[in-house]
Amino acid sequence: MRPRLLSLTAVALASASLLPQTTTQDPSRSVADALATPGLSFMLADVRPSPWMNYVYMHGGTLHGDRYTLRQATMVDLIASAYSLDPKTIQGGPSWLEFDRFDIVAQALPGTPAATLKLMLRSLLAERFGLVAHKDTAPLPAWILTAVKPKLADSSGGTTACGPKPPTVMTALAVACHNMSMDQFALVLQGFGGGYLDNKPVVDATGLSDKYDFEFQWTPSGALARAGSDGITIFDATEKQLGLKLDLKTAQRPALIVDRVNRSPTPNAPGIERALPPEPAAQFEVAVIKPSRPREPQGGMSDRDRFDLQGSLKYLIQSAWNLDLNDDEDVVGLPKWGDSDSYDVQAKAAAEDLVQTTNGRQVEEEEINQMLQTLLIERFGIEAHMEERPVDAYNFEAVSPKLQPANPAERTRCEEGPAPGEKDPRTTRPILNRVFHCQNITIAEFGRVLPAFDYGSLYSPVLDETGLQGRYDFTLSFSSADRLESEPGDIHAAAGSQNVSPAPGDPNGALSLNDALRRQLGLRLEKVRRPVPVLVIDRINRQPSAN
Repeated sequence: MRPRLLSLTAVALASASLLPQTTTQDPSRSVADALATPGLSFMLADVRPSPWMNYVYMHGGTLHGDRYTLRQATMVDLIASAYSLDPKTIQGGPSWLEFDRFDIVAQALPGTPAATLKLMLRSLLAERFGLVAHKDTAPLPAWILTAVKPKLADSSGGTTACGPKPPTVMTALAVACHNMSMDQFALVLQGFGGGYLDNKPVVDATGLSDKYDFEFQWTPSGALARAGSDGITIFDATEKQLGLKLDLKTAQRPALIVDRVNRSPTPNAPGIERALPPEPAAQFEVAVIKPSRPREPQGGMSDRDRFDLQGSLKYLIQSAWNLDLNDDEDVVGLPKWGDSDSYDVQAKAAAEDLVQTTNGRQVEEEEINQMLQTLLIERFGIEAHMEERPVDAYNFEAVSPKLQPANPAERTRCEEGPAPGEKDPRTTRPILNRVFHCQNITIAEFGRVLPAFDYGSLYSPVLDETGLQGRYDFTLSFSSADRLESEPGDIHAAAGSQNVSPAPGDPNGALSLNDALRRQLGLRLEKVRRPVPVLVIDRINRQPSAN
């Protein structure tokens, strides 16, 4: 399954509508309390490097029966989970802290409270990784909100909240805020700033101490290109409509400083695989599969314990096995009717499979994938296995490298948005909707993370054939495949032959990934055939068994 889908308005207004119930945690106090709390230990723990995934994110962190799992977690993720901290406030430590990923499967008593599980995770980090840290402050990237020529009305009192109002243009979002202080509005802006603020906090430096009523309208970043002259960024809207300004700078904030941590955990106990065997495959409590009309939109929705997924059989299989939906080569052996036969899947999970989250009790996404996989295997009689087969893939080659040497002491990372202090090209050229910067990274490491930033074009790691041995800092901006007016295969055709010159760019001003790599970094994608893990279908029935 893919992540749960929410309406744009619901996402943007979430922080505002919940503002009266929102409390701000004091990071310095949480760090101090955490470091002073005696630890507990898991009964057993299997700790190992995570397997590679295209679209990687930490998931888990909850207890199912006696099993606690946390997967695809960087050391920063692990520390943030254990100490209930914003990952950005975890500073210091070695360069790999945000790059290497780990899987943890551990055993605890059923019903162990979440707070106790955090204590156990702290003990595991100290015992298995030798983690040592202390509290302090550090200059951290933040959007600083200042007053230019405030256009705010003194509050008439009442509930403190921002609620939706009809926008003047269809592509915009609009809110009316009441009884709002500037420190509260800074928190609200963080919720509104998806695609603009890149998950960096907003810090109030306006010096305005009263509460205000005001209205505010802006264009979501994903709608800027089609909004044309009607579009307005959240930065321009803040300044023109409210007389306030957002600047990316740094602010001194409470932080947890990592003094020491080992890159490799201590070895697992002998026989850990027998002591912590894989759990039985998760299953839906009840499920209905029925044919749907071909060419209907493919997709899915989930709501706590209920799930609705629609698409071709191939789409259902790719979703269940967590494969790339845009890759035509990641499923082998599926008959042609696997692309044409479409189904609706409606299912419900059992109450005991729900876990408590910040959004209430629901099933974790990893469990949904497993449940769907189990259902398809059972109902369609699927027999399948993973196997390496030759498929289209890409290597990096050097053309005329334009790479800035990095400070080897900095963290290795690639993050959405420009580097601190750089202007965001999306504000003036929204067609360049993909922008990210990398820091202290090798070309080989860059090839591992690039597929996650280029949705729908790269399906496996890009291997390094440049011969470049250094570590580099750079920013890359380009247009996603859906913004290109040329044929989707053009980027790959240009990459696959040294005799094909890169296109100068689309008529609409879009810039493909391969063009951006050549122009901005002096690198080229070269198409090759090489073995990559794919799902091989050994047997499958065309008709599902009866509901």
